[in-house]
Amino acid sequence: MPDISAMSDTASASAILQEIYGATKPQARSAAAASLAEFVLKNGLRSLALYGILDDLSRATKSKLVNEREGAMVAYEELFRKVGLAGGADPYFIPLLVDILGRYDESGKAEVVKVAAEKAAKQLIRLPPPELAPKLIEQLFVVIESNTAKWRSKVGALELLSTFAVSAKDQVAERLGDYVPRLSGAMRDTKPEISAGAFKSGISLCHVLTNPDIQPFVPTLVKCMADPGTVPDAIKRLSSTVWVREVDGPTLAVVGPLLTRALAERGNIVQRQTVILITNLFKLVRSNDLAALHSPNVLPGIDRIIESAAFPEIRAFAVEAKKAVEQSIEGAASPAIDHMTESLEDEKNAFKELVSLAEKESGEKPDEFFQVALQTVAFLISQLVRKRSFDDADWKTVYVAPYLANFLGKPTAEALAVELRKRWMAIENARFKTETAEEDDEEGEIVCDLPFSLAYGGLLLLNHTTLKLRRGHRYGMCGSNGCGKSTLLKAINRKQIDNFPQDLKAAYVEHDIEGDESGITVVDLMKEEPRIDADEDEIRATLLELGFEPERQDVPILSLSGGWKMRVALCRAMLMKVDLLLLDEPTNHLDVKSVAWLQDYLNAQSHITSMIVSHDSGFLDAVCTNIVHYQKKQLVYYQGNLAKFVEKNPAGKSYYTLSASVIKFTFPPPGSLMGVRSQTRAILKMTNCTFSYPGAKKPQLNNVSCAISLSSRVGIVGPNGAGKSTLIKLLTGETLPDSGRVEKHPNLRVAYVAQHAFHHIEEHLEKTASQYIQWRYQDGYDKEQATKATRALTEEEKKVYETPIVGKTGESRKLERIVGRQKEKKSYKYEVKFQGLDHRSNAHLPREQLIGLGFTKLIQEYDDLEASREGSGSREMSGKLVRKHLEDVGLDGDIAEYNELKGLSGGQKVKVVIAAAMWSKPQCLILDEPTNFLDRDALGGLAVGIKEWTGAFLCISHNQEFVSALCPEIWNVEDGCLTHKGKAAVVDTAFESQPGSAVGTPGSGTPNAGTPGGSTPAGSTPAGSGDEEAVGETLDGVDAQLAFKAAKGKKKMSRKQMKDREERRRLRTVAWLSNSLEGAVREPDTDSDEEKDGKTLRIPSKKTKSGTSTPVIAGMK
Repeated sequence: MPDISAMSDTASASAILQEIYGATKPQARSAAAASLAEFVLKNGLRSLALYGILDDLSRATKSKLVNEREGAMVAYEELFRKVGLAGGADPYFIPLLVDILGRYDESGKAEVVKVAAEKAAKQLIRLPPPELAPKLIEQLFVVIESNTAKWRSKVGALELLSTFAVSAKDQVAERLGDYVPRLSGAMRDTKPEISAGAFKSGISLCHVLTNPDIQPFVPTLVKCMADPGTVPDAIKRLSSTVWVREVDGPTLAVVGPLLTRALAERGNIVQRQTVILITNLFKLVRSNDLAALHSPNVLPGIDRIIESAAFPEIRAFAVEAKKAVEQSIEGAASPAIDHMTESLEDEKNAFKELVSLAEKESGEKPDEFFQVALQTVAFLISQLVRKRSFDDADWKTVYVAPYLANFLGKPTAEALAVELRKRWMAIENARFKTETAEEDDEEGEIVCDLPFSLAYGGLLLLNHTTLKLRRGHRYGMCGSNGCGKSTLLKAINRKQIDNFPQDLKAAYVEHDIEGDESGITVVDLMKEEPRIDADEDEIRATLLELGFEPERQDVPILSLSGGWKMRVALCRAMLMKVDLLLLDEPTNHLDVKSVAWLQDYLNAQSHITSMIVSHDSGFLDAVCTNIVHYQKKQLVYYQGNLAKFVEKNPAGKSYYTLSASVIKFTFPPPGSLMGVRSQTRAILKMTNCTFSYPGAKKPQLNNVSCAISLSSRVGIVGPNGAGKSTLIKLLTGETLPDSGRVEKHPNLRVAYVAQHAFHHIEEHLEKTASQYIQWRYQDGYDKEQATKATRALTEEEKKVYETPIVGKTGESRKLERIVGRQKEKKSYKYEVKFQGLDHRSNAHLPREQLIGLGFTKLIQEYDDLEASREGSGSREMSGKLVRKHLEDVGLDGDIAEYNELKGLSGGQKVKVVIAAAMWSKPQCLILDEPTNFLDRDALGGLAVGIKEWTGAFLCISHNQEFVSALCPEIWNVEDGCLTHKGKAAVVDTAFESQPGSAVGTPGSGTPNAGTPGGSTPAGSTPAGSGDEEAVGETLDGVDAQLAFKAAKGKKKMSRKQMKDREERRRLRTVAWLSNSLEGAVREPDTDSDEEKDGKTLRIPSKKTKSGTSTPVIAGMK
């Protein structure tokens, strides 16, 4: 007997449909369509098929009656709006899109059908979640690629396609290489509306590209799809750009077809440009699997050019391109992994599993209608697994449960979604599981256990790995510079790791404190931190525990040393009462006592988990319970400290040794210093210097004296805040002493890398490393010299500069600047330009006269400029040579040339700063805490590079291993005093300088310029002379005159030597005349200084009335 209720429902559905078709007014038709949607919601999704609703509406779309066609479109729109939004109906509505687009060609009296169809289509494309968008896009391409579809339907499909560049950006980006080429047929359509729409749609889709280098060329690339004749022009434009960003999959997918076409071109110019472009692109592809996926598209064409290109140069470029492609795919899986294809197998397996689970829950095999939903769920699961998206909410509320709830009920559907998520997560973890050194049999509460991937920009750092942490454990993060250690800690702190426990409270600790330039005090910083829930008493007690005496608690953070700033950061983390401490180089700037305190503190925390990034092997040995090693973009876990890790993994021995087995630093040889022919002759000297910070109760440094020579290897040690960095700043001229003086050779070049090394490049983060060095030295001198504190004029100096200079004739002139310098016997004369007068009125004034008039700082500035020109002005600034220079300090050449500084790791930035400082061939290298950001390999390369370098080296470091390996002489700074230990490498009595190079303080007791003053030797015995024991460990205030040796006589020259001399003179004159730099100095004619009328002259040492020697500049004859 037939089911009367079913017959009644069928009749009811049919009646509603007839009411829709028969309505003559829009309001009545809309009301009937709303009734149909309510009927489906009441009777369930199956009613769409059970009562033939979709079949009847599909018939009506092709009816000859306008009312029926319009009624079908209105009914579709109402169903999409109400039933579709209820969830789970997408699989049944998506196939309707082709029929709806077919009604776009209605016109005339039937144009109302077109309007209704447009509304229905726009409503439909809003329904599916992003991962289901590709199914809708395929329906659009059915129309776009059809030979029978009307032109209005194709234009409508192209317009809808463009919208997915916004609503499903990631999904379009993944398939961009497929979608854009499929538009090429429509771009070549004879109907202008179609071709224009296809071109516009192609450009819209390409807006999903995230690589800024490719974005300006999107219209050109899209045009190439339609017109192959534009390929040469496109290649020309692309090859002329500078590629610096990481090249990702969508970028390769779009450029790939163009490269394939260009490699088939016969033109020599196109072939050359194409292989160069391929070289640049594949060097920036950091994922070897991605490169392997696209390499088959270009390698055959490259091989063809290598074999058949007409010019050897093109063949050579092709060989370089092939080498770049092969290097980019090293280590990739073979055959190349296509994750899109891989997900098809997951989809099949997921469908079988879903059918089995549905049959188990319902007691019967799913029918054809149910299987449509299951097929959709299987597709969605395969996409979620491919992306490792295991967010519980996505599976329960968006992608799985809603499609099962219409058949199994909401509670059962959600339970199945949870079960499926766990199953596929286990499958994915097993698929990408990395073999570890041991099984995880540790005790302790697991606070975090989740799979994740990590990328920075377009660079994949960690791929399908697991973050597993236990409470109270301390994890040492080990890996090379740039592998992503600090990036991982920052991502955890910002909760950027998918599915990271929201209730796990984390704090990121580093020595750079945000806002430390504002003048805020230590206590106020803690009070204003919103994550700290503590009163002032608790804050002060915690600060006292960390060594902050009451008076230090109220000082501005700006005045603290790096070590004390690190303590501030640690205190802030302690007061937050966090569950997870993220320590990024915590021992940076900490002295030995502070490091010991930090070790004891961390070891005492049984409820706080720590993740530690550090290059201090001793510290990791002392605190770590586990080591997490970066290995092939995976996190591999080892139990025990660093020593136990090395036992299990011998390759980790590099964490204990300083060697250049992996990275070798090579520094340019130091330039020569005029008159300095002994490695032990003092070239930089500080005498009785005292310095106090504004507002300080006692001097930071008190009556300090020291000196260095070319053979000096000095380690500067002492507790935090003792004044080590201040001492260096006084030596280099970054800071001026309150009293005493600093002397240096006039042509000495000092390379100084500050404690906070990044300040050197913080204003150039948009540049690459190569561009930064080229900018810094593009004018032939070091632009950073102009930023020294010694360059700023005090109010008193400004008044002196405004004082007129009275000439012999009584005429008064105001000095504007120094424009030139030339040697005059034993000193210099400076060409001076006067205010308001042209160059013809310039005068040449002796150095001593200018110093006597108070222009010491102006002379120093010009001396530094000339010294910098001498070192860097002779070096070619080509990109190739700059790249080679950066490679010599261990920085990857491609990173140096193509990656912006803001994207580099801390270790890579330090290498850039060191390389930039060494470009000018300095004679003295000063490093303030160089071990802070360099890994063991880089540290070993730096140590070996310094050992082989022949210039002077000074180093501030708390890393005893590094200091003891390089520095036989130690300067210990403590309580404002400097104590010398070890072997000094300076013969101070032979310090050939001239008093004009000293930096003194008026009224401080410093000897007047031009008169030798007292000095205290840092050591009077050269290392290795046999008299080292006679060198005291402290300065005894021994006064020594500055000795200036008389020049030796010369032998009479032969005829050939005289001819060579004349040729040298001619070349010097030509070089001077052709020099376009402002203030260029004519090279001294050293061939004639001591010769007159063919006779050799001897110049005796002149004595003044007081019996002292007349000062001469070092090396002047």
